[in-house]
Amino acid sequence: MARILVIRLGALGDFVQSFAPFAAIRAHHPHDDVDLLTQPAFAELGRACPWFDHVLLDRRPPWRDIAAVMALRRMLRGYDFIYDLQTSGRSTRYFYLSGHRAWSGIGRSAQAAHDNPQRRFMHTRVRQRDQLRRAGLEHLPVPDLSWLARGGPVLPAPYAVLVPGAAAHRPAKRWPVERYAALAQRLHAHAHGLLPVVVGGPGEAGLARVICQACPDAVDLTGRTTLPELGGVLARAAWAVGNDTGPMHMAAALGVKCTVLFSADSNPALTAPVGVRTGQVRVIYVHDLATVRVDRVAATRG
Repeated sequence: MARILVIRLGALGDFVQSFAPFAAIRAHHPHDDVDLLTQPAFAELGRACPWFDHVLLDRRPPWRDIAAVMALRRMLRGYDFIYDLQTSGRSTRYFYLSGHRAWSGIGRSAQAAHDNPQRRFMHTRVRQRDQLRRAGLEHLPVPDLSWLARGGPVLPAPYAVLVPGAAAHRPAKRWPVERYAALAQRLHAHAHGLLPVVVGGPGEAGLARVICQACPDAVDLTGRTTLPELGGVLARAAWAVGNDTGPMHMAAALGVKCTVLFSADSNPALTAPVGVRTGQVRVIYVHDLATVRVDRVAATRG
């Protein structure tokens, strides 16, 4: 029995985009031990996944901490093959640190090096498919996410999930919160209305307050769900609207009808959430999200 390691450190959207590769790797190694190396923030989600035997935490040891770096090297060298789905500067340094050629990644001397010169211009899913093909995996399945869809609090249906946050250091990725508040009012007041449910991390609690002040019946779940619980909340939604951020990738993967808002700060051709059926995910892509009217977003609900 071989020992296999998958490296996927983050962020949430990238982690979710790797569900299909995770499933493909597990199917390719049905009788082997398959472990995941990830950040602490994604450990619980990784343990909930059906594709891994163990989840290891990347403590990101400083390179000056020789003892910790050597411990990392020993850990990496204990595997028979490593799939680096992160393919970042850090994870590639792990490749060189390990001295391990049985590796799928972007290290030049890797046994299954992904050296496609177009990789920077590929959508994440296409790039991963091409990378795994170099390692002998020809098929990316549509993963079964029933394990993710059943968690979290059960809310009164029907409801729409609003995701007003995004990376704090990239404010241009956020549709103005006042527009989310107006959308919440509109959804709830409609004859066949939807209960607005606001999700996100603790850092988005202020955004949720603005929305709930405008629509007092809205439900604020910011900072109140684990990632597996968030999956269940999203899976049961009638619609999800949000910025280019991790929960929208999760909603799309779970088959939820989604509208995702992109500004010039990111490119949907490279990072748009991937749904499971045609027309499920709608993208609004503009230079400045402040120019997007509530009517335009509401019209995408169909």
